[in-house]
Amino acid sequence: MTDTPTGPWVERSRDHAGEVVIVTGMTGAGRSTAAKELEDLGYYVVDNLPPSLLREVVQLVDESRGHDQPIAVVVDVRSGSFFDSLQSNLAHHAVGRRTTLLFLDATDDVLVRRQEAARRPHPLQGSGRLIEGLRRERSVLADLRADADLVIDTSDLNVHQLTDRIADSFGTPDQMRLQVTMISFGFKYGIPIDADFVADMRFLPNPFWVPELRGKTGRSQDVSDFVLGQMGAREFVDSYVELLTGVAGGYLTEGKRFMSVAIGCTGGKHRSVAMTEEIAGRLRELGHSVGVVHRDLGRE
Repeated sequence: MTDTPTGPWVERSRDHAGEVVIVTGMTGAGRSTAAKELEDLGYYVVDNLPPSLLREVVQLVDESRGHDQPIAVVVDVRSGSFFDSLQSNLAHHAVGRRTTLLFLDATDDVLVRRQEAARRPHPLQGSGRLIEGLRRERSVLADLRADADLVIDTSDLNVHQLTDRIADSFGTPDQMRLQVTMISFGFKYGIPIDADFVADMRFLPNPFWVPELRGKTGRSQDVSDFVLGQMGAREFVDSYVELLTGVAGGYLTEGKRFMSVAIGCTGGKHRSVAMTEEIAGRLRELGHSVGVVHRDLGRE
């Protein structure tokens, strides 16, 4: 079985502003993984919501975050008779937003293995066998599966492959790129605790000791030229960008689209700022989405 786009899904654009995604499907098919990925893509995620409250949630999000905030609602078989309310809301467009019904499925033998590995009973199993609970669930969800805009069979997908499918279906082109945050900092104020990579620029001469540069920052062209003109500076940039580019490919392959890179010097004013700006510019030229934070600029 392959991913099956049906209904209006085929005609939809990659602009998901204001979209409401209803995530449902079989227990063990990957609802939690899909919800986490949607959250990473910027959706406001509500888990295990009774469908009768769907309109209220949309209204609250409209009031607090605006109509363009995309929403993902995870609905599972524990909602029981509430499914009738969900189908009614979707059929009559009562949500007031564009909606997409995502159904995650897998073969019974795969679902049994996953449930047994998790050592958790099926919510409809009762005192019977696991497979009986799965069959009851299929019966309950049959109409929702038939109405789904997008069905993803996760039988042969690992976690990373499923997140890729979700990102491809619900992400924007910008979100599909690696999101890099470059942080300049001063070692005397501490290393950023959320950094994936840390580089130390204290091997370069400090512009602080050049009187005409002392009062400027690494964003000044004079300071940047001084820092990048030092022996080994440009060689470091070349090799570090090459390193980060190689790691970026691995991150994307593993479903990670966020990287935090911290560049430090003594006070976070000259060398780290200039090198952060230079490396950020090089990464942008390679097609990555890069944000820059000069954490300690202005503290001196």
